[in-house]
Amino acid sequence: MSGLSPKRRWLPPLIAALIAAVLQTAALGYMVESRASILRSGKEVLLKTVPVDPRDLLRGDYVILSYDISRLPPELFKSGLPTVVQEATVFVRLAPQPDGFWAASEASFQPLAPADGTVILQSQPFTYYPQSSESPTSVDVAYGIERFYVPEGEGRVLEQARNAEALSVSVRINDAGRAQIRQIAVAGAPVYEEPLY
Repeated sequence: MSGLSPKRRWLPPLIAALIAAVLQTAALGYMVESRASILRSGKEVLLKTVPVDPRDLLRGDYVILSYDISRLPPELFKSGLPTVVQEATVFVRLAPQPDGFWAASEASFQPLAPADGTVILQSQPFTYYPQSSESPTSVDVAYGIERFYVPEGEGRVLEQARNAEALSVSVRINDAGRAQIRQIAVAGAPVYEEPLY
């Protein structure tokens, strides 16, 4: 019989289970805090939404959102568009407009330098395919703010407002260019606000 007591045999599995629980809790806490950090201290911008094809209306308990900055015209890309297929991220400079909304003033496949009075928004990574036509129409990008979850059955009002172009979205953007939806408004009146936690 071994000289180890029964307590010593169980100690390593208990420690391993405790470490696993602590790591899982820390990972979950990090995800929640990274979102809350953007909402707490990010620069706020107001974005216009645009109608979405009716075939992509409410799926489950969220509303699909599209923005005027989701389709970027080629002339915004001062350094040009890539000529080969590549994994890409687009950096978009947003500038305030007289109507209170923010709009894209420049875009690039390379990081943009900060400039006073503007905010840099970073797209989600995607595969860029050069368009075969001589004059491409747009570069379509997503920012991770294209879905907004609502209580069950409450999405119709937002869909109707979105399709009537009466829906606006306040977004907070951190220094790294990541965005989180802070508030949804219909005709300028807030209808949903995201809590920090």
